[in-house]
Amino acid sequence: MYDVIGTRASRAFRVLWMLEELGQDYNHIPAAPRSPEALAANPSGKIPALRDGDAVLTDSAAIMTFLADKHRALTNAPGTVARARQDAFTHQILDDIDGVLWTAARHSFVLPEEQRVPEVKESLKWEYARNIARLSDALDGPFLKGEEMTIPDMLLVHCMGWAKKAGFPDAGDKLNAYAATIMERPAFQKAAALP
Repeated sequence: MYDVIGTRASRAFRVLWMLEELGQDYNHIPAAPRSPEALAANPSGKIPALRDGDAVLTDSAAIMTFLADKHRALTNAPGTVARARQDAFTHQILDDIDGVLWTAARHSFVLPEEQRVPEVKESLKWEYARNIARLSDALDGPFLKGEEMTIPDMLLVHCMGWAKKAGFPDAGDKLNAYAATIMERPAFQKAAALP
């Protein structure tokens, strides 16, 4: 059984959702960043972390890739062109969407107050709008990669929810409909209902 260390209201949600999609048993430890539980799993105190036996893995995207490869679901086979295209979407979302949102969060409440530059958030919202439009243009099917949901879909839908809560620009009708359909999945609903 896996242990997932991290609160649902963080990137740990991605890992919890993936485990629900995979039908895997897990123990959820809803630890905050830099809490004793988080520090025990990751010396930086960052969440999420995944414990699999004696191994501890960190970084939500790395954990998701590990789980998808291990359970051979929600991914394309390593070494294939389809996997390379999937990984390109994953990195695009992490760089262009997640990175922008994280920078805004850092300048809102993460960094020490004297290090925050609140004015940067307006340019980040502009950048998000431009980048989300590119992903909307790339959506060609029910999922980013066509007919089957893969890791980048989960990352994008999670980031879209984060963006909405943070007051970022609307993603548009096409992506909103896409996200709404994905959020109806039972696994998403179960992860969202966790404490």
